[in-house]
Parts: sequence; C-alpha cells; structure tokens
Amino acid sequence: PVAGALLSLVSEAMAVRLGPVLLAAAEGLLPRLGAGSPGLERNFSLSHSWNTVIVERWWKVPLAAEGRSPRLRRRHRVYRLVEDTQHQPQGTMELILTRTVEDLGIRGDTVTVKKSLGRNKLLPQGLAVYPSPENRKMFEAENQVSHDQGDEETVKFLKSCHLEVGMKNNVKWELNPEIVCRHFFKNLGVVVSPHALKLPEEPITRWGEYWCEVTVNGLDTVRVPMSVVNFEKPKTKRYKHWLAQQAAK
Repeated sequence: PVAGALLSLVSEAMAVRLGPVLLAAAEGLLPRLGAGSPGLERNFSLSHSWNTVIVERWWKVPLAAEGRSPRLRRRHRVYRLVEDTQHQPQGTMELILTRTVEDLGIRGDTVTVKKSLGRNKLLPQGLAVYPSPENRKMFEAENQVSHDQGDEETVKFLKSCHLEVGMKNNVKWELNPEIVCRHFFKNLGVVVSPHALKLPEEPITRWGEYWCEVTVNGLDTVRVPMSVVNFEKPKTKRYKHWLAQQAAK
C-alpha cells in the first residue's frame, strides 16, 4: 500500500510539471483562430476520397426459423468483390473558363476536363466556374461584345491592306483560294478560310493587279487589292530592296 501511494504521488507530480509543456505544444500545433494569423487551409488535392466497395457472400446463408437469427459459419464470412468504385474509369465534368489556361482554352470557353483537375485546380484557383444558366448567359453576352469589336477591327485592317502573292515563272500555275489564304497568313498575319474568300471569275494565270473579296464572319465583305508578282527568294528580295534604298540615297 505504501509503494502504491508513493507511485501515485510521483505520477501526480509529473503530470503537474508536464501539463503546461504539453498544453503549449498543443497550442502551437492547433490553428490560432481569431488571433489575426491565418489558420490551416484545406488542400483539396489532399482531401480524402470516399469510395464504395460492393461485395457479396461466396456461400449463401440458409434461412432461419421465424424469430431466430441465421446461423453463420466460417464459410459464410468469405466474400467476393463485385464492384470497386476506386478503380473505375475517372469521370469528366464540364466547366466554363474564367481565365486563359494553357492547353485548355481562353476565357469564356466551355471545356470538358477530368473531375480531379476541375475540383483540385480549376475551381479552387478561380480559373473556372460551373456552367450554370446564369454563368452561361453572362459569358455569352461577354463573348458577343468582344466578337463584335474584333469584327470591326478586322474589317478596318483589311480595308487598309494590300496583298502581294508571289508565283514562280518556271512552271504553269493558276491562282486558287488556298494559295491566296496562305499568303494572307504569311504576309499579313490574317487567317482567312477558303470558303470566305472570293476571286475573280476569270482564271488568274499571269502576273498583274487583281482583287479578292474577304467575308468576315459571314457579315461584312471587304475587297482587298492583290498583286500577283514573280516569286523571289527572301534573300534575293531583301538584297534588291537594299539596292533600291541605296539608289534612292
């Protein structure tokens, strides 16, 4: 009895001494809420995923008499796996981007991504929102305004342009919309689809001054002057331009 009493007194003394130390350590680990310092933030990428596993008994349990529970043997505790949702193909979700995301799209685009990417990155970082009717309506109105402004700038730029198309002189050729579209992108930096381009009805097989019509988004049509000239290598062309500048001086 005396030894037991001594042990109890020693344990109480140690608890009294260690109590403040343990309390201070616990306060250091816990988030200080209300003290002005930020607390622990939840990381969505580290959040636990809840999965469902469906199993069934390998041996069926025989029916018991009314009012009695069935008698289970050892073999009745053997199960076989029916479905494991953790190893199923990952689903996808539809989102609307609020900013430009590399390899996905620009602001206002509706994209389909994996649920893990949407829930762990795009939604928490504010890069995308759910495609609710309100969000769809808001981004459609925004895209319409920017689309109209872009059309006006494109039409204004095309009206001030002059296209130069270089064709070789050692082979027979005939100008077609695909060639003109390539020169639009190469010389002016404008992407024009062949179906939005119209050339004169007479075939163009010689050098000279011509025109072409470009329809912007099926609304506005702009006639762009076009010069079909002899194709020269870029190095030769730059050299001739330099000679002309020297002669002008």
